[in-house]
Amino acid sequence: MSFSSPKVSRASNRPPVLTDPVRYPESASSPMRSLRAWMLLLLTLVLPGSAQLVAGNKRLGRLALRCTLTVWALVIAGVVLAALNREEFLNLFTNPVSSLVIIVLLAAVAVGWAIMFLNTLAIIRPSLLAPGMRAFVSGALVVLMVVTSGSLGYTAYLVNSGRNAITDIFGGGPDMKPVDGRYNFLVMGGDAGEARSGRRPDSIIVVSVDAKTGESATISIPRNLQNAQFSPNSPLWSVYPDGYNCGDDCIINFLYTDVTNDHKDLYPNAPDPGAAAMMDAAGGILGLTIQGYVLVDMAGFSKLVDALGGVKINAGGWVPLTGDDIPGTTQHAPPTGWIHPGVQTLDGYHALWYARSRQWVLEYSRSQRQQCIQSAMLKQMDPATVLTKFNAIADAGAKVIESDLPAGQLGSFVSLAIKAKGHDLKRLTIGPPDFPVAFSTYPDFKVIHNRVQALLKPAAPTPAKTAAPKKSTAGSSGSSGSSAPKAPAAPASPVTPDTSAPAAPSTQADTPPITQAYLQQLAVNGDDVTLSSLLANNGTCSAG
Repeated sequence: MSFSSPKVSRASNRPPVLTDPVRYPESASSPMRSLRAWMLLLLTLVLPGSAQLVAGNKRLGRLALRCTLTVWALVIAGVVLAALNREEFLNLFTNPVSSLVIIVLLAAVAVGWAIMFLNTLAIIRPSLLAPGMRAFVSGALVVLMVVTSGSLGYTAYLVNSGRNAITDIFGGGPDMKPVDGRYNFLVMGGDAGEARSGRRPDSIIVVSVDAKTGESATISIPRNLQNAQFSPNSPLWSVYPDGYNCGDDCIINFLYTDVTNDHKDLYPNAPDPGAAAMMDAAGGILGLTIQGYVLVDMAGFSKLVDALGGVKINAGGWVPLTGDDIPGTTQHAPPTGWIHPGVQTLDGYHALWYARSRQWVLEYSRSQRQQCIQSAMLKQMDPATVLTKFNAIADAGAKVIESDLPAGQLGSFVSLAIKAKGHDLKRLTIGPPDFPVAFSTYPDFKVIHNRVQALLKPAAPTPAKTAAPKKSTAGSSGSSGSSAPKAPAAPASPVTPDTSAPAAPSTQADTPPITQAYLQQLAVNGDDVTLSSLLANNGTCSAG
């Protein structure tokens, strides 16, 4: 009997029996192969690289798993940063450099995840599956790739769209510091127009934001304000030592074009000398330091509103869509349409008209409506709206907005805008209803400064003193002790109107109801007096 080792050695050279169904599906039953396919897909969805570790190329699996854990660590760090410091988290997406890094990472993860899904399909070996199950597994893999890699790729596309818009709109200067605890921005809206020489801002509004709480106020400066003063160190004092006060030709909205055409050398380092001059004027008028500006091209404003899906307002009165100019006169043809009172969602075209129309009303009614549109748009800027329509908003914004706000600080400003939604927006108009009609022609800037400070820094209310109860004394009528209680008044009996006397004629019965047809007929008849009376309330408005 021989027990030599060669015989044992020959026996061990036989092919091994492949009994591991995960790594060797050939020996598994059809249900086990299906279960294995779904398990590998789930592993790639939850932890990319783990499917390769258990059933495929282990080296590839380890590399992918390291990348996966790194990505999860970055996601967790981002969540913690968003919870502890929202401003810095938002700055990552608004800063041009960090946003580019995020775009590259998102694209790399999207491509890598797609590669792992395709490799998982090769490991599954669909040819070993039953024909029906083969279609289900392949379809599920396509869906999972769209949900994961597709979503990441689309997110990278949105971040890139936002980055491009930010680069086109905003400046690249240093971060701004709050002044007296507030950020003050000048928001202007205007366009050149066919009959205008240069751009004139018809809407001039200063937005002041508390740097900590986000509590905000808007202060509207009428376009026809005269004798505008400037900030203390403004170079405009060398040209206009008494302020911008040359009469009707020196209303404030002419200043932008005046400086752009004739005095741009006063602001050699400013990318937009006209905007810089308007900031100096707004600061001098209100007694504030204006730190930046936003200029909206009103001709393209409608595109931004349409990108938001419209703006919802509660209009207080009828607003006309002014007709064409009548050549050789200062008159207009009858309106081409009307915006009716009540809650409604305006598209871009009608929102622009609502913000600009001033026919038959004072300039200040238009200022009130412009503030209302701004408030309504801020109210609608919720995360869901911005995310679902981000690309359209970014595209429209890049075409209609110009600003010198630093791009690297936008995250902080976005955070303040989110905080502002939790506070009521304060408003002040340098004109009716807050000042007399003639105030814009003869403004008292000391009064304006005091009103602005009262708006931004209201005095704390003093608690009312509770009066001590008076001791009862004997009255002069000789009654002793406390005075006798008064008898309760008898309940009023219902009064039946006297129908025997003829009723006075009602003047309201003779007045037609205010309808679009009635207003249009008044416009056709040229009844400006009646229209001015009926439309006097069209500055009343609130966000819908």
